[in-house]
Amino acid sequence: MTTTTTPEKKSRWRRRALLGAGVLAVGIPGLWYAIHEVPGVGPALADGARAVLGPKAVAKAEDLAYDVQDRIDRWRYRNAKPKTFWESPPGATSAAPGPVASASGPASPGKPGAPPAPGSDFPPPAFAAPIPGVASEGDGTWIPIKDGGPAGQHPLLFKSLVHPDAKRGYAAVAVVAVDLRRLDLHLVAGSQEPASASVPAEHRPGVIPSGALPDLVAAFNGGFKAIHGHYGMMLDGETFVAPRDIGCTVALYKDRSIKIRSWPALKDDEPSMTGYRQTPPCLVEAGKTNDALESVEYNKSWGATVSGETVIRRSAVGLDKSGHVLFYGLGEAVTAQALARGMRAVGAEFAAQLDVNYSYPRFLFFDKGAGDEAPHVGSAIISGIKYTRNEYVGPPEIRDFFYLTRRRPAS
Repeated sequence: MTTTTTPEKKSRWRRRALLGAGVLAVGIPGLWYAIHEVPGVGPALADGARAVLGPKAVAKAEDLAYDVQDRIDRWRYRNAKPKTFWESPPGATSAAPGPVASASGPASPGKPGAPPAPGSDFPPPAFAAPIPGVASEGDGTWIPIKDGGPAGQHPLLFKSLVHPDAKRGYAAVAVVAVDLRRLDLHLVAGSQEPASASVPAEHRPGVIPSGALPDLVAAFNGGFKAIHGHYGMMLDGETFVAPRDIGCTVALYKDRSIKIRSWPALKDDEPSMTGYRQTPPCLVEAGKTNDALESVEYNKSWGATVSGETVIRRSAVGLDKSGHVLFYGLGEAVTAQALARGMRAVGAEFAAQLDVNYSYPRFLFFDKGAGDEAPHVGSAIISGIKYTRNEYVGPPEIRDFFYLTRRRPAS
């Protein structure tokens, strides 16, 4: 028996094919735009897909997508200059305040070689590019950032750039150096994360307290959702998630000091802490890169996918050997290994990876409000970070975060 296709059937299938092509032509770019431009869309889609298809299937799909994107980027940028986030200003050095930069733009002209403020040994020393072949001109120099302090005050924050991946000149880490002798670090629980059955909702404000607003300087992201590793968190005596021995722990103490160590090295100090936040195993501890990262470039324990080929946006926090300088690093297109290399290069003796993926890593600078108005976000450490003007000071944040305030004398 011979089956024939009528002109009407051909027309119907043609219309369906055209409709499908139209949906793909519009839907895929629209989905890409939503994932990259609307905060939270990408992670929400991934979480929904995990619930339907299972985590392993989604991880394999993510792995394929990231691998394809990485291959395209390595081909696309093979002859390009190393990626930069700002222009290095003339006269920027590690030993002098020099010209003061805006939080995300180039520094304004100033007198190069001006002496530092009396008694100041901040910023940290200039550092050598870990991989000279992909370094940009500004790698290793510290540029001061406007922080809203009195005119003539030695800056509280400096920024620098490091390229830590020999294969990827577009893999760049923007680093902020923080003077912990003049700034205090604080931790805030999100309204939902890290998820906890034991802490009531009223103890999860998700917002910077009003009493801290007059001294607010900056804020940055916290760690993974509780379901992704079950890394511990404690704040003001309440344990949201129990600590894990493998967790790298950012510990805040009652004397205002900070330590970053694996939990076994800190657990006896817990009564002296005001809080802690855990992350995956330390990137760097006692000046040494984690052994698992030294031996495996694409290691999935720090947020990579099943085969470990994820090259994504990542964030980290570190401390220098003295414990007086905090480093925050935000890397574009970096592996955990590259991020560890970058944090070591800038001077971090200890470093913990914080959150990853496009939507979450952020370091935001606050501007003072007019009159009685609350401070508001003025800029981010790099362009492309999506934020709202009242981030961290307005509607409650779902996820935990850190913020920095000018230090007041102890009462």
